[in-house]
Amino acid sequence: MLSPKRVKWRKQQKGKMRGKAFRGSKIQLGEFGLQAVSCGYITERQIEAARVAITRKAKRGGKIWIKIFPDKSITKKPAEVRMGKGKGAPEGWVAVVKPGRVLFEISGVEGEVSKEALRMAGYKLSVKTKVIQKEMH
Repeated sequence: MLSPKRVKWRKQQKGKMRGKAFRGSKIQLGEFGLQAVSCGYITERQIEAARVAITRKAKRGGKIWIKIFPDKSITKKPAEVRMGKGKGAPEGWVAVVKPGRVLFEISGVEGEVSKEALRMAGYKLSVKTKVIQKEMH
């Protein structure tokens, strides 16, 4: 699972997910990409599940790039605990995703297989996605 090696602070504030992603909104390395259409948190487990789905569909061929990293800690209070008494313990790591962000890129695999692999990966994520192709100048 992906997670930071070390962080300065164990707990983070929620923050806002307003606006669109301008950074990381174009395909840089691959031929096809999976782009987020809605905003949300993507957990390290979802990223791993999507990666496995792409790898299996592509029959371990080509090259895959994961363009997001879960560097935000999410806290949770235990079940059946009353309100108050401070913030809960860190539970896991998430990547904050805004609309337009490219999540995965793939190259070195046939076009239809790439599209299908990325579509399968999209089902594993908690944000709406679409498959995009690198525009040739």
